Amino acid sequence: MSPPAACDPCLRRAWLLRALAGFVERAACDDPGSRSPELLRLDDRRLARAVAPKDHGRIITEVSQIDERRMRGEVEAAGCWACCIHDDRYPAALRHAADAPRALLGRGDPANLGLLAADATTTIVGARRASGYGRQVARQLGHDLAVAGIAVVSGMAYGIDGAAHRGAIEVGLTVAVLGSGADVAYPAAHRGLHRRISEAGLVISELAPGTTPWRWCFPARNRIMAALAGMTVVVEGASRSGSLITARLADDLGRDVGAVPGPVTSRVSAGPNELLSGGAHVIRGAQDVLDVMLGAGAVSVRRTGPPLDSDLAAALAALERGEGTGDAVARELGLAGQAAAVRLAQLELLGYLECSALGVYSRTPLEPPS
Repeated sequence: MSPPAACDPCLRRAWLLRALAGFVERAACDDPGSRSPELLRLDDRRLARAVAPKDHGRIITEVSQIDERRMRGEVEAAGCWACCIHDDRYPAALRHAADAPRALLGRGDPANLGLLAADATTTIVGARRASGYGRQVARQLGHDLAVAGIAVVSGMAYGIDGAAHRGAIEVGLTVAVLGSGADVAYPAAHRGLHRRISEAGLVISELAPGTTPWRWCFPARNRIMAALAGMTVVVEGASRSGSLITARLADDLGRDVGAVPGPVTSRVSAGPNELLSGGAHVIRGAQDVLDVMLGAGAVSVRRTGPPLDSDLAAALAALERGEGTGDAVARELGLAGQAAAVRLAQLELLGYLECSALGVYSRTPLEPPS
């Protein structure tokens, strides 16, 4: 198959966005969450005029005079490819959005673009400063959805995004949508993750290679994430967070929105709980996502573990009631500490529990047989 193609006018849009980046930042700085997706619906001249009224003529002229070979040379030098909205491989779910990027620039096998059908793609978003619970849920969601053949889209940020990518990349397709050029690993600490996704999945952006991120770039890329997927799932996030912007954009497109319930006392659970109170789908695991997207029971990812005797079942039940350490389980069950530790270690070996470096146990999705 020939590599994806981008026509000159569509490709040039990426260079225009790079030239206007500082102007868009000033225009969107009061409310970057709503302003940047709105601005990007404008065509080239109207966008330039809206954000740079005194300089728009000069900028349009300078960008129009960039040699096409120079643009394509930059794409190739950055180890990227370009695919525009006129190419058959451009994701159909994204093409039909009113503010769809004219071109996508990316790394990874472009053949994977053909796998990004709305009914086979889920976006997972959430807090950068996520809790251990949130990271665990996001990683398991990413893993189980990828096992079921669902492409997992996220933004490669700290916290929930990174966890979802890491869960999915082990077993299937994950797509990172960046607020920088596709060749720029942001945050820098995720260089290794960026490299892994580039090799095994897709990294995509609407910005020219080498573009560093501005604040407006993140809500702008959120609209791409929302449009690519049949469902957007918010794992954690504060009441006024970028994750809720993504959920709102997905809802505006008529896509399903799900949220993972969390403690009412947790700030990072306020956003998902707010979405749930407004009618979002309750997401307890990948099965809930699959049931909404594909129909109840169409695909099952429920996993059953080995049988448990009454002692192990009691220890597991105690832990599920919130007793996360060996000492707490021992007190709950009236056991000596050593006896409780033995039971928890057995449950860990059987796959029902995971233990952190601090000795705190958490539940895995494995279910006991009926």
